[in-house]
Amino acid sequence: MKTELICKYDSRKSFYHKAIVEHSVSGELKLYSYNSLVARLYRGKLKMVGPWDCSQTTRRHCKEFALQNDVYDQYLEAKLEAKLEAKNAK
Repeated sequence: MKTELICKYDSRKSFYHKAIVEHSVSGELKLYSYNSLVARLYRGKLKMVGPWDCSQTTRRHCKEFALQNDVYDQYLEAKLEAKLEAKNAK
């Protein structure tokens, strides 16, 4: 089943159908931002995938998804790792 990500913590009224959460029978949640898979959540483990750090809006979708699912600390770790990788790539 797919549902739109609702703005609960973000100051926006809506993400205007740009952020979709897919709920699987196994309990896994997948976040799609602009039709691209950007995050997976299964058994309390958040995995950032694909182009999750490519735009400010996609990062807002990921942050909202993490806050709503009580894995914001894991989101912050992924964000820090991405920054360190970018810095080391220079």
